[in-house]
Order: sequence, then structure tokens, then C-alpha cells
Amino acid sequence: MECAGKGSRTRCTGPAIKRCGRCQAVGYCSVSHQISHWSIHKGECERLEQHMKEADVLNDFPFTFSQEATVQVCEKLETRCSFLIKRGIHRVGMWMCECNCGTSLVSLDHPRLVDGWCLSSMLCPCKGPLSPIPEQLNSWKEYYEWRCIPLHSPVALLLHWPLTIYQAIQLAALRSLIPETSNELFIHYLGPDKELLQLAAFGELHALFPGVKVHMELVGPAIPEYRDGDTMDLHSYAHCFEADCICKSSDKNVRSSLLIGKYSAVTLRLRTGYYHDRYKEIAKDSFPHLIFAPNAGIAAYRSWLPTIELIKEMNVPAVFSDYCEEACHLATACISTITGCPPTIPIQLNPFRQPLVVEDSALFLPCYSNCFLFGM
Repeated sequence: MECAGKGSRTRCTGPAIKRCGRCQAVGYCSVSHQISHWSIHKGECERLEQHMKEADVLNDFPFTFSQEATVQVCEKLETRCSFLIKRGIHRVGMWMCECNCGTSLVSLDHPRLVDGWCLSSMLCPCKGPLSPIPEQLNSWKEYYEWRCIPLHSPVALLLHWPLTIYQAIQLAALRSLIPETSNELFIHYLGPDKELLQLAAFGELHALFPGVKVHMELVGPAIPEYRDGDTMDLHSYAHCFEADCICKSSDKNVRSSLLIGKYSAVTLRLRTGYYHDRYKEIAKDSFPHLIFAPNAGIAAYRSWLPTIELIKEMNVPAVFSDYCEEACHLATACISTITGCPPTIPIQLNPFRQPLVVEDSALFLPCYSNCFLFGM
């Protein structure tokens, strides 16, 4: 963690191990930097103090590995690497970008779809669901029970992508911002990054939206130019490593009827660049029911300004996520300033946030990928 007072007139004297005595959320290298930063920090201190009181709620997951993946990583008793190593999924397949050392070795220019879980069939949803989807899923526990996955399986670390899309659609439908039922769903997905190597996980949308044709336009500067326009049809769920599993069946009729249903389809198309620069071209083929932006960082990037203005003009519901509540607070303040309106969907904890804490975050507050949701 960097010193919150970094950039003061004097250099940092060491690691940021001294916490603010009130909120306990920010760290400083020295008393002098803490004093010099107070004029900035005093406006957020009380708010961060309240966020810290809710840390136990953020760390509350139903998995057998919950303590290991949350508190122990925060306390540096475990790392994301050690967590993955114990489960045999460190720096392999779709798991490659789930730790810093893996991210440093891989390029998002990878041209092929990585479609394997690198897990046994018992631990992953490589086959279709055994029962119809409940009217509404409200937690990881409900999802795991429905998909018959044991609570020691780590697949939630990747399934937070499609499940967060599911949650965003439920929030928008609840407020009548999109139709509750439709046989087609168009989503514009903004700012994809490491999930570009985890696209096969979006095959779970087959199960979450049975009988619906899902079209997703993934738009962002992290997409290599040579992949601009690439289209992928996910005809099945991501595979397990067992050679004789039905998920490996080459029989198209079996695959269609047992794995994804007669009318289901998930199509992903990649677009390089910023949404406000590409929108007119994309909208000719795909006008969205919903815009979704994971871990958006709206307050951190000026490039969001024209995109927010465009979304307001489009009058299309947009749902954003971020790593912590404070980032969402700053984002909604920016959106309100740009649009003149408060968020349509207030800030709320995402029940399908990734259950492995972010290492070396900017705050002592636990941070998770897709942790909180809000919308306009």
C-alpha cells in the first residue's frame, strides 16, 4: 500500500504502516505525511470509518475457503498465488490472470479462446443445470446449490463475471428499466481487461438466461486492434479436464439439447477503443438493452466523461461496479455532476462479488472485484 500522503513536499520515509487513528482505512509512512494529508482526508474520514465497520459483511462468503481467501490474504498470511497453487490452478488456463505473477507473464493479445476450467467435472459447471433456474438467485450459496457444485470449488473466482451481469439485469428489471422477459438480450460491456482471457466463463449465461439469445459487445482500449471485430459464439459451457465428460461430446445434437438448450445462444464481439468513439458504429447492429461496466473506476479516468454524457443522451440503463464502496461513492458524485441526477440504482453490495480479496489495494478496507453495484 502506498502512503496516502505521497506527493507531499517531502519524500516518503518508508512503507505506509501507520493508519489513520479514526477510520483505520488509509495508511501513512510518517506522522508528517499524515498531518499534511489531513486537509484532503478529513472530508472522507468519517465515511471510510463507516465502511471499515462493514468489513465483516464484505468478507462474508459461504465457501469452505472463505477465511483463507479474505482475512488471511488481507493479513498477508496467504496470497492469491498460494490460494491458487493449493488448488492446482495457478498460472493455468482461465486462471492465468488471477494473480500478479500470472498477469506479468501473459498478454491479452492471446488469439484463442481459453475454454477449460482445469478442474474435475464435480467442481465446475461444465454441464447444463439439472433443474430449472430459480425465479431469482440471491447469493453464491443459492447458485452453488442450484448448479450442484460443492462449496470448496473455486469457480466463483471466475463466475463472478457472468453472475454480476445476471445481478445487474435483475436490478434493472426490478426498476422496470428493461423488460423482465425477452427472447433476445443486447448488452454493451465496457472496459474488459483480464476477462478477455476468461471469456469461456460467460458460457454460464446459457444457464442464467435459458432460451434467450444473449449478444454482448465488449468495448475497450485493452482489446488489441487486430482483434477488433472478432466474434465468438459460445456453443457450450467451459469444459472440465475429464476426457470422458459429456461436456467434451462431439455430438452436436447432444451438445444442443443437454448443454445449452434448443434456443439459447451467447455471442461475444470485441471492439477496440472507447465506447463514445465506437458507439455509432456498434449501434447500427446492436442497440443495447443494458450497458454494463465492471470495476469501472469512473472517478479515476477522465475518459469516462464523454461516455457518461453519451449514456445520458441514449437514455439506456447502465450498471457499474467497483472494488469498494468508496470508489462507488466518488463515481456517483461524478455522474451526478455530469448528468444533474442522482443514481437510478443506489450503491449496493453485489452478492456475486469475487470471493478472493484484492492484494495491495489503496485502502486497508477489503476490496473485491465487482464488489459494489450502482446505476444510472
